[in-house]
Order: sequence, then C-alpha cells, then structure tokens
Amino acid sequence: MKKKQQKIQIALISIGLLLIFLTYFYYPYIKKSEFLKNKATLPDVEDSADEDQSTSFENVEYTGLYDLNKPFTIKSEKAHMLNEDPDLVYMTKMHVTLYLSESRIVTITSDRGKYNKITYDCFFEQNVKATDDDTVIFAENLDLLATGNSVDVYNDVYLKHATGSLHADKINYNFETKYFKVSMFDDKAIKMKVIK
Repeated sequence: MKKKQQKIQIALISIGLLLIFLTYFYYPYIKKSEFLKNKATLPDVEDSADEDQSTSFENVEYTGLYDLNKPFTIKSEKAHMLNEDPDLVYMTKMHVTLYLSESRIVTITSDRGKYNKITYDCFFEQNVKATDDDTVIFAENLDLLATGNSVDVYNDVYLKHATGSLHADKINYNFETKYFKVSMFDDKAIKMKVIK
C-alpha cells in the first residue's frame, strides 16, 4: 500500500514540475519564437554618406514582447544602425503600439529614440506622448524596458488623467494597473497637488 502511495506522489510531483516547466519556460519561448517569425523584414539599405559608420533605413517596423507576454509593434519613418552596435536602432518619429490585456491599446510617440532589437527595450526622446484609455502623458523622455511592467517617464512630465493632472520631474507608470509613483530628481520631499 505504501509503495502505491509513493508512486502516486512521485507521479503528482512529476506532473507538477512538468507544468511549472511548461508555464514558465516553454510557453514564453514559443511566444517569443512566434513573434520573431512574424518580425517584419528590414527594407533595402539606402546608400548612406559613410557606409562604414552606419546603415540607414526608411519606414522600419519591428515587433516584440513587453512584460514577457504582451506584444507590441514599433515603427519609424527613418532609422539607422551604427556598425559598432548593430543591435541598437536609432529612430526618428518613433511610434509604439502596446497591446495590453482586456483589448486595451497604449500608443507612445516621440521625435527620436532608440530601440534594442535583442532586449526589445525602447528609449523615447523629445516630445514624448503616451496615451491610454483615460490617461495622457507628455514628457521629454520615456524608457520602456521589455522585461518590466512599468515605464520611467522623466524630464518635464505632465500627466493628465480623468480624475486630474500633475507635473513632475519623474513618474514611474504602470499601464496595466494605472498606478504611478511620482518623484523628484533631488532627494527633497515633494509637494503634490492633483488638479481637477
């Protein structure tokens, strides 16, 4: 009787370990591979002034994963890569569309920025605008790290929400939960007033 119970316990533990492996390792690998297969191909290389220094493209589009399981697309009117770091794409007129749960869509635009093709990290610069259902964020910089579940928005941040608005030096904002953490660049305490 004890041997039968031990066999059942070993079988249940094995099934549990298999489910953990499938959930945390195999399934994300499949999703990532799926998006890499669907990744848009780069347009033909334009003649650049100095081909040894960089490669230029027009109308570039990439796809990636945000927060390990949420797809996004990134587009740019013009882009170039430096030969010393081909994984980093420097873009002008960046436009990112994040597809969140419950069919929510977040768009982020900026005049310039950088995109890492390997890590899927996006760094927006100049005239950044992020829009959600009821939230609009304006700033000079926004860092979207693919492995995180929030963005860092900094330099002249203005957040407008249905319940009010605020100005800050830096905001850490989570698009899923719509929670944000406000901070200043120096270590001084902040005074915050939400304007309705």
